[in-house]
Amino acid sequence: MDERERREALAAFLRTRRARIQPTEVGLPARNRRRTPGLRREEVAELANIGVSWYTLLEQGQDVHPSKQVLSSLSTALRLTAAEERHLFLLAYGEVSGKRMGEEQVTPALQRVVNALNPHPAFMIGRCWNVLTWNRAAELLFRFHEPCPPHSHNVIWRFFQRENSILYQEWEKQAQSLVAQFRADYARYPGDVSFREIIEDLQQASPQFCQWWEQQNVRGLPDGPQVVKHPTLGWLEFDHVTFQTSFSPDLRVKVYSASEASVSKLEQALSASL
Repeated sequence: MDERERREALAAFLRTRRARIQPTEVGLPARNRRRTPGLRREEVAELANIGVSWYTLLEQGQDVHPSKQVLSSLSTALRLTAAEERHLFLLAYGEVSGKRMGEEQVTPALQRVVNALNPHPAFMIGRCWNVLTWNRAAELLFRFHEPCPPHSHNVIWRFFQRENSILYQEWEKQAQSLVAQFRADYARYPGDVSFREIIEDLQQASPQFCQWWEQQNVRGLPDGPQVVKHPTLGWLEFDHVTFQTSFSPDLRVKVYSASEASVSKLEQALSASL
């Protein structure tokens, strides 16, 4: 993402946030004959106490540089969530470079932690959501060893390409949540070529990803209850939690804490595989 792309991403994000808000939600009178959904630009400018022409330049992706105070006012006017506000600031102030980031390393201590979480599936991902290591329970559940080119170890790529191998009870909800978090993480690394390659391939491979990516939604970590159907173990229930490591902010451990009934199924399957 170069500087021009970042400005365009900021413009698109502002437009989509504006379009989702109805005037009555922010104390403005409802008006008939609106050509576009949501608020008008002049209404956003009024709510944020900034000039209409200046705000229009922002939405057009022009080379303007909003202050942090202006961004905070826009965040309030557009009723952004905490994750969306962070995304807004990243798009406005993100550093731009064309570098491919360096390799990520899993320390022996982190490997021991992931292994010790059996029979609860656990794995570690890096900044682009590539799986760096996993335990036996995660292999049993997600079968990371099975190839899925060209991004065999990427979580979101595998999610969209192998949806029939593990059936999520609310697949569409999970998918939209993943896309929103992936967009938020992408804004943290605007110069990472690896991110761009994964996004471009997903846009080519999945119309659904393309549609949700264009919606510009962002959110925090997509944790919470998850119910999945394994091909041989049947339905399994988990509480999904993500931990950021102290070794590096880029490394995160994802743990699927299984319910009592699901633990029993996983333990039996792991014992049978020895």
